[in-house]
Amino acid sequence: MDLSFAPQDLEFRDDVRRFLARELPAGMRHKVLEGLHVSAEDVTEWQRILHKRGWGAPNWPTEFGGTGWDAVRQHIFDEETAAAGAPRQLPFGLKMVGPVIMRFGTEAQQKRFLPRIVSGEDWWCQGYSEPGSGSDLASLSVRAERSGDHYVVNGQKTWITLAQYADWIFCLVRTDPSAKPQSGISFLLIDMKTPGITVRPITLIDGSHEVNEVWFENVRVPVENLVGDENRGWTYAKFLLGHERTNIAGVGTSKRELLRLKAIAARETKDGKPLLADPFFAARLARVEIELMAHEITNLRVLAAEAERRAPGPEASILKIKGTEIQQELAELMMIAVGPYALPFRPSTLDAGFDGDPVGPAYAAPLAATYCNMRKTSIYGGSNEIQRNIIAQMILGL
Repeated sequence: MDLSFAPQDLEFRDDVRRFLARELPAGMRHKVLEGLHVSAEDVTEWQRILHKRGWGAPNWPTEFGGTGWDAVRQHIFDEETAAAGAPRQLPFGLKMVGPVIMRFGTEAQQKRFLPRIVSGEDWWCQGYSEPGSGSDLASLSVRAERSGDHYVVNGQKTWITLAQYADWIFCLVRTDPSAKPQSGISFLLIDMKTPGITVRPITLIDGSHEVNEVWFENVRVPVENLVGDENRGWTYAKFLLGHERTNIAGVGTSKRELLRLKAIAARETKDGKPLLADPFFAARLARVEIELMAHEITNLRVLAAEAERRAPGPEASILKIKGTEIQQELAELMMIAVGPYALPFRPSTLDAGFDGDPVGPAYAAPLAATYCNMRKTSIYGGSNEIQRNIIAQMILGL
């Protein structure tokens, strides 16, 4: 793979930079670059700004309202938006359920759901995990029983990210309890306003409300909201998880956070010298930067495969493992860099405009929350231990 940019790609990069300088709101930029809380309104507004420019779906083909960009342009866009401090686009619609509907959905489903994802009109969440079914997803127990032209759904999903804002949820449900676990699962699209759905918040260790329990009590879902064939949802779930794990790679975001870490280490001192001069810290910093460079090349290979309409293979698991490990290492090094100034602050304090005086610099205040939040990355999307098993099976045949 030729990693040098062609002249037309450099022109595209300049176009993206001009757009970001002109259209990215300063308030959003500040929040992202300083590690502060980005609101749901910020995320929705940014999606609408991108949609107006025609860039609402960077990874989609043009026939479904996407940009049709090749792997290089997708990479440039991701890197430039992250570096500029743009909020990340919601992955649940664009990177997860959208590709499933494009590949396996009916024409009616494609016309109904895809345009509203690109425009930012619909916010999606993912209904996979259950209290007893996380990494062993095939053991899920939420039931969907056929009743005329509806399915009646009962059960509980948990750790549902940002469900408090969602208009729709895509769910794996059990439609044939007598079949072997993977064979009795279906893929349903459920309107979150349907009677019988209850969303209950889960407060995280940093005090934030990011994930939720979602309860279904006799929720009636039209049969037309079934994606693909009944009892073949496991096939669609595997397809989706490949795209999700690619998204978790977060190359652009990690490159931005690496620059942020270097800036912090240049400010902080040890024995009167910048922390960057400490050989032990510098060695850890160099190692994570090298790993990020290798990670970026693997990500480009996967993007190239997606552009050819090939589902991600074992490379997606590699991206998931290394991407999350790099994210966690960057967060840990930032904590080490500021030392006791990284004491936890409640999000409400930071949102109110905390300026860092008198307990430390303002840039240190969000770091504890970021560190705690990053611990989850090696678990969601299929734990890293599961990813290593997938790699062993698909590559080594073990």
